[in-house]
Amino acid sequence: MAVYNTDFYYIKKAIDSVLNQDFQDFELIIIDDGSKVTNRNALLKYAEKHENKIIYIRHSNRGQSESINRGVLNSLGEFITIIDGDDEYKSHHLNSCLGEIKEEDLICSTTETIVDTSDDYYVPDKNDFKKLIHLDEAVLFGTLFGRRKVFSSFPFKSGFAADADFYERAQTQFRVKKVDLRTYIYRRNIPNSICSTIKKENLINS
Repeated sequence: MAVYNTDFYYIKKAIDSVLNQDFQDFELIIIDDGSKVTNRNALLKYAEKHENKIIYIRHSNRGQSESINRGVLNSLGEFITIIDGDDEYKSHHLNSCLGEIKEEDLICSTTETIVDTSDDYYVPDKNDFKKLIHLDEAVLFGTLFGRRKVFSSFPFKSGFAADADFYERAQTQFRVKKVDLRTYIYRRNIPNSICSTIKKENLINS
């Protein structure tokens, strides 16, 4: 989990959704990407409370991709997955992913998406920001679940759609699959997200 100045209310909900999984053989690595002091203090205090499950790492602001890459380098598990600091897992998310991966090396899944309007189900196409695609067609960081060798082979690049870029590169070397789970709760109604900002800019310019 990479976090940067996300309201601690959402971070706590995200952490709790991981801690409350019906599959408990995991470590949660939180990479604090240079958050301001108030966020940092609340997060560190909560991480210390659950230090048997949580590893807390902090560095200067470097962006989501670099933060996730650092988390991968510090992880020990056979499988790796991601959660955004303002999203949540349903209680059976990890077990569901393990049940789906089988012969594959990497999966990504659909989401249960929290929106304000139906327009929020659509995000900019990474190949043409003036076009929109439905979230079910997109690849999202948080729904990626795969074997360590995949994440070790393809570090995330910085920039918009780093998750989709990672998935496409993984396809060239590993067995990948898109699955319909909807066990990842994605908050699409966060106003200052990258997707929201790009979408607004292109609506203004169109």
